[in-house]
Amino acid sequence: MAKHPTPKPWIADIHAYVPGKAHGADGRELVKLSANENPLGSSAAALGVLGTAGQPALYPDPDCNALRAQIGALHGLAADRILCGAGSGELLHCAVQAFCGVGDEVVFSRFSFSLYPLLARKVGASPVFAADHDYAASVDNLLANVTPRTKAVLLDNPNNPVGSWLPREEVERLHAGLPGHVLLIVDQAYAEYLAPELDDGGLELAARHDNVLVTRTFSKAYGLAAERVGWATGSPRLIDYLNRLRGAFNVTSRGQAAALAAVGDQDFVAASRAHNTQELARFTQFVEALGNHGLRPVPSKANFLLVLFEGAVTAEMAQNALADAGYATRWLPGQDLPHGLRITIGTAAQMDDVMAALRTLLDQG
Repeated sequence: MAKHPTPKPWIADIHAYVPGKAHGADGRELVKLSANENPLGSSAAALGVLGTAGQPALYPDPDCNALRAQIGALHGLAADRILCGAGSGELLHCAVQAFCGVGDEVVFSRFSFSLYPLLARKVGASPVFAADHDYAASVDNLLANVTPRTKAVLLDNPNNPVGSWLPREEVERLHAGLPGHVLLIVDQAYAEYLAPELDDGGLELAARHDNVLVTRTFSKAYGLAAERVGWATGSPRLIDYLNRLRGAFNVTSRGQAAALAAVGDQDFVAASRAHNTQELARFTQFVEALGNHGLRPVPSKANFLLVLFEGAVTAEMAQNALADAGYATRWLPGQDLPHGLRITIGTAAQMDDVMAALRTLLDQG
């Protein structure tokens, strides 16, 4: 008989989250361009309610009724098709937990959000990494990996850590190629950074089909990462299943109030999108001009750029040089990208510093 509690055998395959570097070699705190946070901060409307939201001694609204109604009004969705969570991560966990288990498979592109294999392993399912197409997700490769054991397909669109994006017709083709019992989860964490004409149609698919779930978050363009608020939409049947699994009182009163105010301040979202579009284009052009040094940008639709280092200067060297300049970035050897450095788009001044530090490193190399 065992002398101590024995975990399920697949738990050993799960690695605890490793945060990005927060301090430089000299101990000073680094500017975080490693977590894809909003460099403009938060909406003034959201900040204005955080200090006065709710009574700390009282539980929050367990169903986030006001927030669901506001999200529904913005996106043309019925409230019974919306569920709020402690970040979109909680809702992704609930979705995989509801439909996948031991012996099942969860399919996603090779370079996808690092949470996805964890979602599968937590329930004893097998993560299946579909081959990429020049780092981006490939609908053909995703579909080729669907087997009778597949219960869910995860698509982050735009993608993290690559920044790639599949257009509406490709997302529709992916869904059309799936059996009806396979759940397609479209993770739209960075959707607010897309121009309206680049909408991938995920919300419409989720409104029309019983096997599509879309998740979004307030952590990125809305600038509320600290409050941990996300939401999902799908058929009332899907939402009912997830509602049974999500935590009770899972979104704090502060989080609900801040998100409610943030939804009402679409000017801030538009400003965040405009800033990101401008600075992302400027940084991409800078990296493209360094092709003779072995640097290559992966085209991005998110609020970061994945820079590939394919010459004498390595991604690890660049990460260290940027840390010396005061900036934390995300080196990705754990995601099979030892030559990749993901750099969040910061303020214009911060991006000037990043570009200067990279130029100095390359000149020295």
